[in-house]
Amino acid sequence: MAEVFTAAAALNGTSSSYEPNYLERQWLNLFDGSDYTAIRLALVLFAWHEFVFFGRFLPYYICDFIPYFRKYKIQDVSFGVVFDGKKDTTPEMYWKCIREVIRGQLTIQLPMIMLFHPVAMWMGMKFLDVPFPSWGTIAASCAFCLVCEDTYHYFAHRLLHYGSLYKNIHKLHHEYSAPFGIAAEYAHPLEVLITGQGFFIGPALLLLMGIDMHVITMAAWLAVRLICVVDVHSGYDFPWALRKILPFWGGADFHDYHHMAFVGNYSSTFRHWDWIFGTDKGYNQWKERVETEGKKAK
Repeated sequence: MAEVFTAAAALNGTSSSYEPNYLERQWLNLFDGSDYTAIRLALVLFAWHEFVFFGRFLPYYICDFIPYFRKYKIQDVSFGVVFDGKKDTTPEMYWKCIREVIRGQLTIQLPMIMLFHPVAMWMGMKFLDVPFPSWGTIAASCAFCLVCEDTYHYFAHRLLHYGSLYKNIHKLHHEYSAPFGIAAEYAHPLEVLITGQGFFIGPALLLLMGIDMHVITMAAWLAVRLICVVDVHSGYDFPWALRKILPFWGGADFHDYHHMAFVGNYSSTFRHWDWIFGTDKGYNQWKERVETEGKKAK
């Protein structure tokens, strides 16, 4: 029989001089009285994934119905409306995407999350320990994980564009040449498994380096990664886009070209790998052409 977790017992295991803060108490209370903390953790993380993923998509979805934001669409395509005679993202396309994404989340991602607890505990990650890592440690860990994931994603993504791997696996993701937020997870199950491994490389390396890694840090990293992946598939390039502040940031403008041209710009977050290997040349030429045409139009 599984051992019942109690928040009181966990608090008794901390230093007598330490008083857990509000977030730490709420975290422990989530699992208080649970016989199967691993299952509850999986459900909590899955619910967190859904909340962040669809919550981040919602503002972009609303923007599709507001004419003011039309000028910020990279490919000038919106939900159910054709602008200037260009191709439309129809309601049928949206609902097909939503159905397939949710199916993949339930059949692929949820089982992967179920496996997270035993693997994380085996590697020494903290789960029901307080205090949590500092906010600085969590932020630095997320930044490190972004760099690691981006590196892995560049090479894995580029590999998926070769021959039968593209035809049989990655082509499904490119069904939407003018992407929108939730299309980020519209992918073949094998692609989800292949590219999804990049999410865990950073945390694994941090554990091996002896960095204070907690499940809370993983939840923060999950939120960061989901926000990034929805943003780059949003189809919008706003004046306040992060790429206009950080020149090494990819953003929606960078990734949208990949869906539009089907090649180049393989990185998930940054630009340096595409710059090093020259896989951003088509994008740079396209940007120059757009800017030239824009000047002529004036």
